[in-house]
Amino acid sequence: MMETLLKYSETLFSIPPNKNLLLSVVIPVKDEADHIEKTLDALRLQIDLLDNPIDSTIYEVLVLVNNCSDDSFEICTKYKMRHPSFQLHVECVTFLPPNAHVGAARRILMDAAYNRLMSIRGERGIIVSTDGDSEVDSKWVIHMIDEFSKGAEVVGGRILPQNTPVSAKIHHLRDVTYRLFVTRLESIIDPCPFNPWPRHFQCYGPSLAVSCECYERAGRIPPIPYLEDEEFRKALKRVDAKIRHSPKVKVFTSSRIVGRVAFGFSVQLGKWEMMSSNGEKQEVESVPNHIFRLTLKNKLRKIWQGTGPVNFDSPVIQQLADDLKIDYNELHKKNHVESVLRICLGVGG
Repeated sequence: MMETLLKYSETLFSIPPNKNLLLSVVIPVKDEADHIEKTLDALRLQIDLLDNPIDSTIYEVLVLVNNCSDDSFEICTKYKMRHPSFQLHVECVTFLPPNAHVGAARRILMDAAYNRLMSIRGERGIIVSTDGDSEVDSKWVIHMIDEFSKGAEVVGGRILPQNTPVSAKIHHLRDVTYRLFVTRLESIIDPCPFNPWPRHFQCYGPSLAVSCECYERAGRIPPIPYLEDEEFRKALKRVDAKIRHSPKVKVFTSSRIVGRVAFGFSVQLGKWEMMSSNGEKQEVESVPNHIFRLTLKNKLRKIWQGTGPVNFDSPVIQQLADDLKIDYNELHKKNHVESVLRICLGVGG
C-alpha cells in the first residue's frame, strides 16, 4: 500500500511551486459539493493583521478529490479558472478499496506538500491540513506563520463547529468548557514555555500545521482509515515536537451527524444526541485526579528535560515510581525506566 501512496504523492501536483512559497495547505475532498466553494473562498480571501490582502504567492492550496459521487471536482476546477491568481491545484483520483479513505488521501497530500516545499523552502516549509467542510478564519494563514516564527514546530488551530444540533449542543459545550478548564489547570501546574496560556486543547485535521522537518521526524501521518490526525499528534509528542495550541488560529467546521469516517466528530455528535434523548449525564475525571496527574507529569518532565545523566537510583525517582504504582525494581532490572518516563509524559506535551 505504501508504494502505491508514494507513487501518487510523486506524480500528482506536477506544476512547480511558486518560488515565494512558505506554506502549502492540503484538503482531502470526498462528496463535498455543498461545502467546498465556501472552503476555497475562505482560503482565497486571507488578510494580514492590518486587514490587507496577503501576498497570494506565499501559500498554495492542494485539493485531492477522491472517490466522489458528486461534482466536487468540477466545482474546484471551475473555481480555479475563475480565480487564476489563487494558487490552487486540483487533482482527482479513484482509490481501490484498501486505500479508499481519508487517511490515505491526507497522507498523499501531505507528502506531496512536503516534496514541493522541500524543493523551495527546505525544512522550514510549513505543511497545513484542513478539511473540505471547513472554513478557515480570515487571518488563519498570517497567525499560523507568526506562531512558526516564534519557534513552533506544530500549530494546532481552534476548531469551532457551526450550527451544532440543538440536541447535542449542551453536551458539546460542557465538553469544551471542561477541556479548557483542564488545559488552564495544566498551564499552571505543568507550564510549557513554547505553549503558554492562553491556549486550547486541539490539534486535528481541520487545522493542523507542521514544519517539513518535524513532519519527517515524526514519521509522517499514518495512512489509516480514520483518526489519522490523532495518531499523528501522538507521534509528534513522541519526538518532542514543539506544539503550539494557538487560540488565534481558528477554523469553523460543519456539524453534520452523518460523517465520512467510522469515527470522528460527527460520530461524537450522534452520541451526544443519544445521551440527550436518554437523559444521560457526562462523566469526567475529578479535579484532585487532574492535580495529582499533572503534578507528577511536571516532576517527570523536569527529569526528562534535565541536563546530564539521570540518576535512576535516586530517592526522587523511586518515590515517583511508587506514586505511579509502578514496580520500580522490576523496571530498573529490565532497563525500562527511560521508556516509562517517555510514556508517562506523552513526550512533547
